[in-house]
Amino acid sequence: MPLPIVAIIGRPNVGKSTLVNRLANSQDAIVHDEPGITRDRTYRPAYWGDREYQVVDTGGLVFDDETEFLPLIREQALAALAEASAAIFVVDGQTGLTGGDESIASWLRLQKVPVILAVNKCESENIGLTQAADFWQLGLGEPYPVSGIHGNGTGELLDELMTHLPTEVEPEIDEIKVAIIGRPNVGKSSLLNAFLGENRAIVSPISGTTRDAIDTLVERNGQTYRLIDTAGIRKKKNVEYGAEFFGINRAFKAIRRANVILLVIDAIDGVTDQDQKLADRISQEGRACIIVVNKWDAIEKDSDTIYEYEREVRTRLYFLDWAEMIFVSAMSGQRVEKIIELVDKAFSEHKRRVATAVINEVIEEATSWHSAPVTRQGKQGKIYYGTQVRSQPPTIALFVNDPKRFTENYRRYMESQFRKHLGFTGTPMRLLWRGKKVRESEQSSTNRALRVK
Repeated sequence: MPLPIVAIIGRPNVGKSTLVNRLANSQDAIVHDEPGITRDRTYRPAYWGDREYQVVDTGGLVFDDETEFLPLIREQALAALAEASAAIFVVDGQTGLTGGDESIASWLRLQKVPVILAVNKCESENIGLTQAADFWQLGLGEPYPVSGIHGNGTGELLDELMTHLPTEVEPEIDEIKVAIIGRPNVGKSSLLNAFLGENRAIVSPISGTTRDAIDTLVERNGQTYRLIDTAGIRKKKNVEYGAEFFGINRAFKAIRRANVILLVIDAIDGVTDQDQKLADRISQEGRACIIVVNKWDAIEKDSDTIYEYEREVRTRLYFLDWAEMIFVSAMSGQRVEKIIELVDKAFSEHKRRVATAVINEVIEEATSWHSAPVTRQGKQGKIYYGTQVRSQPPTIALFVNDPKRFTENYRRYMESQFRKHLGFTGTPMRLLWRGKKVRESEQSSTNRALRVK
């Protein structure tokens, strides 16, 4: 089952992106003291205790202004709410209740999603309760005073959030969803037609022929595949608002709902900057992937060409160093059927689970060959144990004494050891480094809640 999504909603400049960075434990969201910095919705992985979810940042909502991009921001926020399990409505505790907050609250009450009210910029716990009290008037339940900058009150907020997120077990999957992704005119629709043996999709040398995500069912050896052809994805500056804009949005959504992604590369053009951005997006979304180099029949070759080309592609698509690669011709059908074999393998690895005992054997072997680094203060990182907490993608939690003691190089080393011993070819992996402080933070959150009561 995909990770539940939590949408962050609010007026411009109330600190939504700061709170997103706090919840996601990262600095990926752009923070600047100017309204309208965030326009598109962006997704970040996050967790609280043993629960994982995705937090989606949205642009500042304004309902009484139709200037430039503001209607577009509202559409993006609505799209985020449509796929969210819950929403966090962020207001500014220092500014106090505004007409804009009331307008958003009225709008949120019309949406079919639970809403948690976060009163941001409450840097003082005592004063924060007073600042938050004003927002009871919105009629959205208890307002939680928080500080996105310092983290005050986020424990109580997240405890409440967890009560609204689904916990059901991953269902059995009868069909494998395969999204065909790539730049315009790389041969995505031709590849779909080659699978089907008919002209199901319109093929044209004019880029942008496919405007929507098209689902087609095909069966091979008793397994059903849902093939999703998508609009070619161009650089944002080249995209005009309208049909193409919504087509690209649906392509990104196709990535999120697919099990396996076919990233189609044009063999003639090679890997472009846009291909790199797509590869990064696939990795961030945690999807299994196969790199499909199309139009291979148009390349002049000798005995070394394929190896040199693969090295070049691997170097530029380092985000997907775990993905398998295949060279095909959609026009002639060369090696197209072999893609299905790679899809089956990647999907199997994507949903595979490994016993805790096996994971700890790998940890013991890896640390015996290369022990954790020692800090300048003479303190060494220690891995107590590990366990797989979810699949799709395979996610392993490593319980350690202090995550800060493990360098990026050592983290990469541990991932390489897991891949060496466990495989996971064709799928990204997630390693969660969890220290004692997580549990202490949860206990502190509970204690603060008791004191307030």
